[in-house]
Amino acid sequence: MLRVSELKLPLGHAPEALREAVLARLSIPDSELISFAVVRRAHDARKKSAVLMVYSVDAEVADEAGVLARLGASAQVRAAPDTAYRPVARAPAAFVRPVVIGAGPCGLFAGLVLAQMGLRPIILDRGKAVRERTKDTWGLWRRGVLEPESNVQFGEGGAGTFSDGKLYSQIKDPRHLGRKVLTEFVKAGAPPEILTEAHPHIGTFRLVGMVEAMRATIEGLGGEYRFGSRVDDVLLEGGAIRGVVLTGGEVIQSDHVVLAVGHSARDTFEMLHGRGVYMEAKPFSIGLRIEHPQSWIDKARFGPCAGHPDLGAADYSLSHHCSNGRTVYSFCMCPGGTVVAAASEPGRVVTNGMSQYSRNERNANAGIVVGITPEVDYPGGPLAGIALQRHWEERAFAAGGETYFAPGQRVGDFVAGVASTALGAVEPSYKPGVTLTDLASCLPDYAVEAIREALPVFGRQIPGYDAADAMLTGVETRTSSPLRITRRADLQSLNVRGLYPAGEGAGYAGGILSAGVDGIRVAEAVALSIAAL
Repeated sequence: MLRVSELKLPLGHAPEALREAVLARLSIPDSELISFAVVRRAHDARKKSAVLMVYSVDAEVADEAGVLARLGASAQVRAAPDTAYRPVARAPAAFVRPVVIGAGPCGLFAGLVLAQMGLRPIILDRGKAVRERTKDTWGLWRRGVLEPESNVQFGEGGAGTFSDGKLYSQIKDPRHLGRKVLTEFVKAGAPPEILTEAHPHIGTFRLVGMVEAMRATIEGLGGEYRFGSRVDDVLLEGGAIRGVVLTGGEVIQSDHVVLAVGHSARDTFEMLHGRGVYMEAKPFSIGLRIEHPQSWIDKARFGPCAGHPDLGAADYSLSHHCSNGRTVYSFCMCPGGTVVAAASEPGRVVTNGMSQYSRNERNANAGIVVGITPEVDYPGGPLAGIALQRHWEERAFAAGGETYFAPGQRVGDFVAGVASTALGAVEPSYKPGVTLTDLASCLPDYAVEAIREALPVFGRQIPGYDAADAMLTGVETRTSSPLRITRRADLQSLNVRGLYPAGEGAGYAGGILSAGVDGIRVAEAVALSIAAL
């Protein structure tokens, strides 16, 4: 099989045009092309008057060696990589079942791979099964009622369930474990095109059914799910883990525990720190959500090609290095989506972004966030970042009226430093609602200064981005974990044998795909350790 890349065709091209492009690139007659399949589909919008579709395909040809000898291997024609996943171990005759804490993307794939290797994992989650959790989440959005153990952050599927469902990452992936993640999602009901789109996504409603299907697969292989099971303590002996203690005192013994709790399990981090598990503060970012009509973004990105069915809703990625030394960048951009309430603790307001698979809501939204570091912004130990997050989330709660309304401000007013008193052309999508105010009270001065500088710069890159009526809501504090539970080369905790910190909460992933990949890697490490006993 040959991988043929960078095949460029115009929008709306005829179906047979791709086959013709493959033949031309390989310089072979039609009779020698046995079959081909698209492995990546993207677009090139650098020239807005002539946006192009860009394909990579895997082609089966009659004389692969001859074609490579004649053309020479290059970035555009080479042998296709082997992306098949192969288990690294099988369960021994006798073993103690591993425990996975957390049923988000990382815990889900750790549990799946452990189950596929015959290790019958016990998967614990403090929240509820995904459909019950969805009802609780809508309770905050519609009625302003927060369930601290069942919300956007906690419950089956993790925080990624209520997001754009992005399935791409910039992680190094030499073993193609990301392909394993996407393939398992398709088996669970995801649209097959996630295997080929350059920037695949799923959306919340589809993720719910997929998460349920994957749970059924894990249970069918002998795995066990236990919801409403918060881990309040760990059993440590001689520098090794021996089990976990649930709320109410129940003990589950295990010598192999995967810690996949997500970036918002603050009480769990505090417990582990108290038990002496090594962790360190790490950089993260804070800021606001910005909203524009999706039509503005489509026109700015695609020009006269905006609205073409081959393109869908446009996204963007922005970054600016500010005069005060800070970097402001767009984060978790959600085309055709909504800004959502993402709090997990009473008396605090947090924003995030979400899209459905269709991406057909009125507004585009993204985080506009400022990078911060423990050395400069929150010295004081591994938990100092959590304290900083809580402080600004409490300020946002107060500014919003202490009802889980988010504080909001028009971009023009924010840049001018005056409180907003009325909405303009852009209606905010955040529910349960928005209280107009001055967002400068909800972020540190250096972040306000940096965002004010960056917005006009972004407006020169995307016309209309800094329009006076564009809408800001706050605060965005959960961009990533504020700490890292450091691990060794064998993926165990630096100072607790048998404890495997994993995924976004432990500081080793950022998004659904990378969290799933990390879950697979940790599951393999657990399986190899059990097999060696």
